[in-house]
Amino acid sequence: MNKPLISLAVATLLLSGCSLIPDYQQPPAPVAAQWPQGQAYSATAAADIAAAEQGWRQFFRDPALQRLIESALVNNRDLRIAALNIEAYRAQYRIQRADSLPAVSADGSGSRQRLPADVGQTGSAGISSQYSATLGVSAYELDLFGRVRSLSQQALETYLSSEQARRSTQISLVASVANAYLTWQADQALLKLTEDTLTAFEQSHQLTLRSNAVGVASALDLSQSRTAVEAARVKLAQYQRLVAQDRNGLTLLLGSGLPADLPAGQALDAELLSQVPADLPSDLLQRRPDILEAEHLLKAANANIGAARAAFFPRISLTANAGSLSPDLSGLFGGGSGTWLFQPQISLPIFNAGSLRASLDYSKIQKDIGVARYEKSIQTAFQEVADGLAARQTYQRQLQAQRDLVDANQDYYRLAERRYRIGIDSHLTFLDAQRSLFSAQQTLISDRLAQLSSEVNLYKALGGGWREHSDQAAAMPKTPAEG
Repeated sequence: MNKPLISLAVATLLLSGCSLIPDYQQPPAPVAAQWPQGQAYSATAAADIAAAEQGWRQFFRDPALQRLIESALVNNRDLRIAALNIEAYRAQYRIQRADSLPAVSADGSGSRQRLPADVGQTGSAGISSQYSATLGVSAYELDLFGRVRSLSQQALETYLSSEQARRSTQISLVASVANAYLTWQADQALLKLTEDTLTAFEQSHQLTLRSNAVGVASALDLSQSRTAVEAARVKLAQYQRLVAQDRNGLTLLLGSGLPADLPAGQALDAELLSQVPADLPSDLLQRRPDILEAEHLLKAANANIGAARAAFFPRISLTANAGSLSPDLSGLFGGGSGTWLFQPQISLPIFNAGSLRASLDYSKIQKDIGVARYEKSIQTAFQEVADGLAARQTYQRQLQAQRDLVDANQDYYRLAERRYRIGIDSHLTFLDAQRSLFSAQQTLISDRLAQLSSEVNLYKALGGGWREHSDQAAAMPKTPAEG
């Protein structure tokens, strides 16, 4: 009974055979070593990098926004699907990994059969019985050429890519919640501005009505004043709609209603975000989850080449068992009832009309596609970060210029109002000053939103932060348990 088991143990040692997976070489990054330089960029001291906060909780300083991101990370359905995909690929890897080890099973069977006299060997009717109990393996493939290991490696890399896909989804979710919240804040600020402006226009219209009643203001002045009031009401309805839609969009991202314990948010012109350092090396892109995902998929395609190569070689499988066989149930485990089976099988491909060669060519082409996708993901990431860095200083200058324009329009409005009330200037000049101030204030809020959104997108483009590589290594997913 022990001979087949000993043979099986010896055969198992052959699992350390050769691997036909090509040596993996990481493709060089098709981007420059540093970001483009120019007047749109500014250097940041190394101390600023060390002092900069790294996680989303530190990058987004607004307590209301932090609370919203917490809720989204718990309840968002897209992130939940991404997490479940990880578990699915983990299970697939464990299934594939199990093929490299023999599956041992215990089997028991029993049968009783009556044979009529005309078919029985003795010429008379009779009943035959047979009972068996065995322990063994069935069709276990000896992985001499690494086919099973290649498939296992492919499944592992696919699992690791799914973890990076989840990280990418999480970073995108955080950025989407931040942009939705900032848009909501900006539209609320525009709504408040419009309400205040409408009140001022209505007061001015009442003044024009009284002036028209005593013959000081013309019918044209009255018509122009009314036009300004109605235009402000149009804007009011527009921003009321946008605020409501912003709230609905934010609720969708959260996957639930707005938290009941949502703290008060900071003003749009407050320091809502931490500063991302400008002098960052471009190799930080290697930590972006979408790039890591593309590289894991490239490694999976590389492992598939090994499996396709191994298909050209013989496949050897073993079936072996040992147990007891008896015509009587009572004698199943009695002396002399032992039985064993050792059945090796070899399959050698001879003619397949080029199918194996085509499969190998297909695997190589898939790897080439993976290389192109990997390089494209790096180029896209480089552009996104470069655009974000380019936007930083230009937005700062644009915002300062817009603030100066608002201040100038406020002075123009105060002078025009005073001169109109004492009868020096016409109502048209005063109305033009009102409209110019309202327009400049709206643009300032929109520019501030654009600047904040640009910083959020830069945070996303950097892969959710700018930590050192040692920090990232600790955060890499571990090989799934094989139990």
